[in-house]
Amino acid sequence: FSLGDARRPLHETAVLVEDIVHTQLINLLQQAAEVSQMRGARVISAEDLLFLMRKDKKKLRRLLKYMFFRDYKSKIVKGIEEDDLLEDKFNSNNTNKRQKLAQDFLNSIDQTGELLAMFEDDEIDDVKQERMERAERQTRTMDSVQYAEFCESRQLSFSKKASKFRDWLDCSSMEIKPNAVAMEILAYLAYETVAQLVDLALLVKQDMAPKAGDPFSHAISATFIQYHNSTESANVKTSLDSPENTPPPTPTPPASAGQQHIGKTPSGALGNGGIGQDSSKSKQRKRKKSTAACGMEAQSDAIQPSHIREAIRRYGHKIGPLSPFTVCNNRVIKSYIYN
Repeated sequence: FSLGDARRPLHETAVLVEDIVHTQLINLLQQAAEVSQMRGARVISAEDLLFLMRKDKKKLRRLLKYMFFRDYKSKIVKGIEEDDLLEDKFNSNNTNKRQKLAQDFLNSIDQTGELLAMFEDDEIDDVKQERMERAERQTRTMDSVQYAEFCESRQLSFSKKASKFRDWLDCSSMEIKPNAVAMEILAYLAYETVAQLVDLALLVKQDMAPKAGDPFSHAISATFIQYHNSTESANVKTSLDSPENTPPPTPTPPASAGQQHIGKTPSGALGNGGIGQDSSKSKQRKRKKSTAACGMEAQSDAIQPSHIREAIRRYGHKIGPLSPFTVCNNRVIKSYIYN
């Protein structure tokens, strides 16, 4: 919900996303265990995961920022003074243990200086910026209850339930187990995998519902999907409430006839089984129908499992004149996120 899906996501989609994330993390753990074994280590550490992500500069830069903010949060919890918090964030003398660990390791494998340059790069992350814009547009039409639910969903992460997350990955059965810092990185990568699946699924959803007469509908960014859907629903609501679309008023009898009718109405007619109860029953039926209609509308706006599968297929598809002849095009995608 907080990443761009409908307020009530489909259960089938959630199960599919969970299965994909679990498969990717298991494959990543196996590769990290192989790297750790090659360097003679007894545990999977952050160095092994950084080594596997060294080729993807954007995601590695995003991970380094996350590690810095984890150190920053640890300082705040421990009660460090504000002057210490404003020190140089890449100073090796401070308490940025995660950041220092990453910097020392990347310094040992960097031959061109590209990896170390990411520590001083303040470039705006386009993916993060697009997600923030989509979230901002998504909250424009929310009331206080929906916004509170949205804020609560944005605070969810895999790192809050570390023991359950470790059991979910079945780390106890591994010969080389990940340490605490590696588990933090895995929890972050799990969240990023879900976010990227939603990003790609929104693009697929947009392509599957083109607008008639708009030749540039396929070129619209996924940032505006939720905004356009909410705007269209709001326009439909206002058009139904406009005076031109309202039904004609019900004719009322004259005042004298109404008074005579009220005077002749027996007392039992206003009790059980009277006109008041019939009107309340009809209102309840209308409410049930409207609730069912809203549920159907929410399901139609939610990301479908077909959107997720198509996103996986597109992401792993090799583009080029020789793509039909490549071996990778016929394989099952093992690690489409981090390789």
